Amino acid sequence: MSVEFDFDGSVVLVTGVGGALGGAVARAFDDAGATVCGADIVAPESEDFLLDETEAIDYYQGDFTDEDDVADIVAGVVEEHGRLDALCNIAGTWRGGDPIHETDADTFDFLFDVNLKTMFLASKHALPHLRESEGAVVSVSARSSLEGGEGDGIYRATKAGVRLLTETIAAENEGVVRANAVMPSVIDTPMNREMMPDADFETWVDPDDIATMMLFLCSEGAPVTSGAAVPVYGEA
Repeated sequence: MSVEFDFDGSVVLVTGVGGALGGAVARAFDDAGATVCGADIVAPESEDFLLDETEAIDYYQGDFTDEDDVADIVAGVVEEHGRLDALCNIAGTWRGGDPIHETDADTFDFLFDVNLKTMFLASKHALPHLRESEGAVVSVSARSSLEGGEGDGIYRATKAGVRLLTETIAAENEGVVRANAVMPSVIDTPMNREMMPDADFETWVDPDDIATMMLFLCSEGAPVTSGAAVPVYGEA
């Protein structure tokens, strides 16, 4: 079954647009007719920037752990396009492998900055504009955020934070801005395949399928869905 969305006239900001999931979301919104503004700390010329179709997006380079950068980029998007209808908080990463008593404090700071602070700052500065357009925020949590586990407790804590901030944004903006999160299991990305070469990739969730869910949560098809954490586990 194919699903079609119409975002003609909408302006969408996608953070982490240079990654596998960010690129999939940007392409999906572009295919649906939206004006896509993509932000990332990585330059398009870098080999780590995975979105090839940069001509299809309005690209902004900046560090979303830096509030000044975030404020400037969000203001730039609204100044250039006159509005903001959706924010997709995708910037994030994984680190793990060590138990808590062997985890460096730098790892804690890094993960909370990249996974949670970026989501907080982007939401903070986008919300005044999203309230004007009665728009939507969709952020990326994780299945593993639902419980503790060995070796990646800090990562899980950051993604639990994403869920809680999502619920808070939904409560604070009830009836005005919808805020939801998606919870992937392992996403089928080149980085994950490299880190876990012996895994069964067939059970991992495709970034394009997650993108479809994120479009749905931003669309008129989900007008009463807010504060949700939606499983996107694939076959895992």
